[in-house]
Amino acid sequence: MKPIYYKISEIEFKAIRSSGPGGQNVNKVSSCAQLYWAYQNSISITEDQKFQISLKLENYINKDGILFLRSDEFRDLERNKAKCLEKLNLLLKKAFFKPKPRKKTKPTYTSQLKRLDGKKNRSEIKKNRQKVT
Repeated sequence: MKPIYYKISEIEFKAIRSSGPGGQNVNKVSSCAQLYWAYQNSISITEDQKFQISLKLENYINKDGILFLRSDEFRDLERNKAKCLEKLNLLLKKAFFKPKPRKKTKPTYTSQLKRLDGKKNRSEIKKNRQKVT
């Protein structure tokens, strides 16, 4: 189950006409979905998460501080709305991801020996290239 970071009541959808090819369907039917989410006013996420969103998803936030997504992949509005929510979940998952801290380790004894052995072999190859006196 995917974690959901928002309430559906906080999200606003707007239906507009799609762009591109499609003939009469595109010209008459408003099947493109635009998602608007005022994440700063959201009660379902913490202040730290709001900061992470503003930092990592700044390309999706307009000057009014509202997160904006658009989908016109499908020919019907409901599937485009679902796609917008899917995109939002994916973006939030990326924004909240924290990589595990790296544990510093020392090289093992055998790896040190392998490295020194490789250096010796390389040294021998270079010595054999020299002129013989």
